[in-house]
Amino acid sequence: MKHLPLVINTGVWRGGHIQGIAIDRERKYIYCSFTTELIKLDLNGNLIGSVKGFTGHLGCLAYSEQDGRVYASLEYKNDMIGKSILHTLGITNEIKNAFYIAVFDGEKITRPNMNAETDGVMSTVFLREPTEDYLAEWETDGKIQKHRFGCSGIDAITFAPIGNEMRLLVAYGIYGDITRTDNDHQVLLSYVPEELKPYETVLTAENIHENGPSSCKERFFIYTGNTNFGIQNMEYDPFTGDIFLAVYPGKKPCFPNFKMFVINGKKEPEDQLLNGLDGTVGKVLFLKETGLFKNTIYGYRFPYGSTGMASLGNGYFYFSEERSENGAFSSEIRLYRYTGDAEMPFIPH
Repeated sequence: MKHLPLVINTGVWRGGHIQGIAIDRERKYIYCSFTTELIKLDLNGNLIGSVKGFTGHLGCLAYSEQDGRVYASLEYKNDMIGKSILHTLGITNEIKNAFYIAVFDGEKITRPNMNAETDGVMSTVFLREPTEDYLAEWETDGKIQKHRFGCSGIDAITFAPIGNEMRLLVAYGIYGDITRTDNDHQVLLSYVPEELKPYETVLTAENIHENGPSSCKERFFIYTGNTNFGIQNMEYDPFTGDIFLAVYPGKKPCFPNFKMFVINGKKEPEDQLLNGLDGTVGKVLFLKETGLFKNTIYGYRFPYGSTGMASLGNGYFYFSEERSENGAFSSEIRLYRYTGDAEMPFIPH
C-alpha cells in the first residue's frame, strides 16, 4: 500500500453528491460518480476527464479486472429522487421508468465534459427484474400495494464469485417504509458479465431502450432489516472473501439499523422461507458473524462506505468521506485498514 496515497481529493462538482468510487490500480486511475456525471482522476486527484449527458441517477461503481471497464448502476425514474435530478438538470418532462447497468470505456475518457450519448464512452444494458418490481402493483385486503420487495430501483454493484463463476451483482434500492414487512431483505441480482455484452446499447433521451437479458442468473436475499434506499455501495473483498454492504440505516425500531453489513463469502446460499413475505421462498445469502449483534442481525456502525468504498487487497480499503456546501459537492477518498473490531472495524492508515 506504500504506493497508494493516503488521501485523494476529488475536487468540487455540482452534478450531485458522490455516489461511488472504483479504482483501476494498473493504470492508476480512480473513477467517481457524482449522481449525474462520471469523473476520472489520477491517484493524485488530477482531473483526466468526465462524462455527462445522462438524465438518470448514476450510482455505485465497480471496476472489472476482466475487461478493464467501469460498471455503474443507472436509474431513470419519476419518483422524488428522479424528479429532483431532472430539476437539477433543468428538465421539465417526465422520463420512462427503467433501470440499467452502464458500462464506461475508461480508456476513451480523455477530456472533461464528454457526452455519454455521442462520444462513444458509455453503453447500457436494460435490467428487466428491477424495472418490473419497481412498477409492480397488487391488491391486498382491498388496498393497492406498490413496489415488490419495496423496490425503489437499483444502486450498489460489485463483481464477486458465486460458486466458481465470477458474477456481476446488482442490489435493489429499498424504500424505507416502516409500515410494511416485505421490505426487510436486501435483494441482489446476479449476472454473468460476458452474457451482458450482446445487449450493450447506447442510451439516449430518445431511446430509453429495453435491450437486456430476459432474466438474471440468480436472485438472492439477505436479511438485514429494512434500510433507507437499500444497499448504497457494495464491495467484494478478495482478501477476506466477503462482500461488504454500506447502507443508509433504516428506521424500524425492531431492528438494530446498522450502517454496514458483511455477507459471508464462504457460506453457500440456501433456499429458505423469507421473513415477512407470506410464505415466499428465496435463495438466501448469510451475514458473517462479525461486528455487533442484535435481534439475530450482525453489522457495524462504521460511518463511511455509503458514498463509496473500494477494496485494495491485504485488508486495505478506500472510503469516500463526502463534503457539500451551497450545492457544491466533493469528497476526500481516505485509505483505511480493516480490523474486524466490533466498534471500530476500519482505522485510517
